[in-house]
Amino acid sequence: MTLFTKKDHIVENFHGVEVADPYRWLEDADSQESREWTEAQNHRTNQYLSSFTEREQVKETLTNLQNYAKYSLPQKEGDYYYFHKNDGLLNQSIFYRSKSLEKDDIEIVLDPNSLNEEGTAAITNITFNDDGSKMVYAISYNGSDWQEVRIRDLITGKDFPEVLKGCKFSSFAWNKNRRGFYYNRYPQPGTVPPEEESFYNRVYWHQVGTDQEEDRLVYEDPGHKEFSFAPRFSDDDKYLLLTVFNGTEPKNRIYYQEVEGKGEFIPLINDGEAYYTFLGNDGVDFYFLTNRDTPKGKVISVNLHRPKMENWQELISEQEDPISFIKIIDHKFVVCSMHNAYDRLKVYDKNGVFQQEISLPSYITVTGITGEKSSQEMFAGYTSFLYPTKMIKCDMKNYQITPVFETAEQNEADAYETNQVWYRSKDGTKIPMFLTHKKDLDYTADHPVLLYGYGGYNISLTPSFSPAQRMWIQSGGIYAVANIRGGGEFGEDWHLEGILEKKQNSFDDFIAAAEWLIENQYTNPKRIAIMGASNGGMLVGACITQRPDLYGAALCLVPVTDMLRFHRFTVGRFWTTEFGNAETNPEQFNFMFKYSPLHNVKEGVEYPPTLITTADTDDRVVPLHAKKFAAALQAVQSGTNPILLRVEKNAGHGLGKPTSKVIEEQTDLYTFLFKELRLDL
Repeated sequence: MTLFTKKDHIVENFHGVEVADPYRWLEDADSQESREWTEAQNHRTNQYLSSFTEREQVKETLTNLQNYAKYSLPQKEGDYYYFHKNDGLLNQSIFYRSKSLEKDDIEIVLDPNSLNEEGTAAITNITFNDDGSKMVYAISYNGSDWQEVRIRDLITGKDFPEVLKGCKFSSFAWNKNRRGFYYNRYPQPGTVPPEEESFYNRVYWHQVGTDQEEDRLVYEDPGHKEFSFAPRFSDDDKYLLLTVFNGTEPKNRIYYQEVEGKGEFIPLINDGEAYYTFLGNDGVDFYFLTNRDTPKGKVISVNLHRPKMENWQELISEQEDPISFIKIIDHKFVVCSMHNAYDRLKVYDKNGVFQQEISLPSYITVTGITGEKSSQEMFAGYTSFLYPTKMIKCDMKNYQITPVFETAEQNEADAYETNQVWYRSKDGTKIPMFLTHKKDLDYTADHPVLLYGYGGYNISLTPSFSPAQRMWIQSGGIYAVANIRGGGEFGEDWHLEGILEKKQNSFDDFIAAAEWLIENQYTNPKRIAIMGASNGGMLVGACITQRPDLYGAALCLVPVTDMLRFHRFTVGRFWTTEFGNAETNPEQFNFMFKYSPLHNVKEGVEYPPTLITTADTDDRVVPLHAKKFAAALQAVQSGTNPILLRVEKNAGHGLGKPTSKVIEEQTDLYTFLFKELRLDL
């Protein structure tokens, strides 16, 4: 079935270069012709996928593999341990509590599945007051980044009447008398132009039991409308801190205010040249994790009475392995660091002296740690490509470890293995890659390979488990993850080597991964698929336009593809520090135009079979990117390989996606892969 897509004669001048934009009409998702075009695309995609006779078997297999108990890390609040649990196929995990993890006395605190019939209401933030008698929680509907915020009395089990609006990635800081909290939000719709609804983040004080309109403005910076603020109290509740962000840039500032004085916020760290994470304090000594002058991270102490940089004390120096995150438990620094893109846990005392490495397997990701500064009880979760998240309790006095929430599914990995290989990119840089597959693999050069990548925003691709990956390797496939530049696997320098004018490094690294797999007899170009989402979707789009001959299939998920106009929509303006701004900067236009997936689609090229996805309510990477890219590829495709577009309804960028939608989406993605790479279940 061939679809005709209208072309408009729209040409825009970028610094003397005329650039056509024939599918700009698809940017208006609400127009009648745009809606009809989208429906036709979905119909065509569904027809194509339905022709695969094993599609229902794919769905059944995924459903069975998804059907196991999943827990979040427990955290102690007041007299209770709180945790999320999904018995298997619930759309959203239920929030529970129990006075003891060894007893079967759990009670439901909050069931998001009861909030709407579609199962698209997801709990995205929970913050307790200091004695665990109240909690504030945020709900996202249909995958939106925008949230509704409610407050629950944990003694009565009932919500207070008010609902807070205008919240997106908000933080909450309860005061010590438990009567209210500080939080950050954006202007109410209608008070600013629609294109500025994600500007002018402000900090407010909310008193529990009052209407949001009565909230007191605590801090704003109208001179820097792009700034956002995350409030948090110091350990002793004497200081209110604001972490100040400029969009998604991995740099920030720190302000503070003496709570008793209720005076002005004082800039403690204000150069905006590095990243600082507040860890805790002892009086006027504040502890931070930072990458200031140390791309792999260090721990410093800043004294409020002597805050200048020359007075900072370095407690844990930069080491070979970059630090991922730190938490203070039992008055010790518990440090999660990355060794060649997988995690380790080490413990240091308050002076930065190494105490103990916590014994964990190789090739894992530490999914989180919980515990209190004054408690000897720590919980940690970890996962791998081979098994779902496992959880342990660690006694910080003697480092004795006991398992928590064990399930049978965590131990069914004996038939598979993960290895790490290293290959060289185009410029000679060594890049690591994880390979997961059945044991005793024969090098036949004919194995189906799914190669995954991201390469952006200092985000690291460490080992993770998914039922879809398990189905893939069960069926004889190889799952490969390349730790390309632009991520954070080796610190900030690794990130900087894959942004702005160096963004091509990310694509070269990913292309080199595919070439290495072929050269080393794992697979061949007809049986290798590439996959990436969001920034990773842009990676896939760039790679299929630069090397269309190298792949047998491509999954281009919720991608950024129009590198010349992305900054004009929703929060796209925050990405300019990562990509650049082609509209205002001629030099940045030159390198962005060279790789922009949408603008490098060419006539007379046979592109690999490609499935592009988006969602109709994605308010982070808006659907226009996927739609325009699909239209452009379909218009020039010279061969018979399908170019398909899947637009999910009532869904966003992926936040809080219900299990039913996850299974439906994964069924379509892997049906496409099984069909195109000729793989049998």
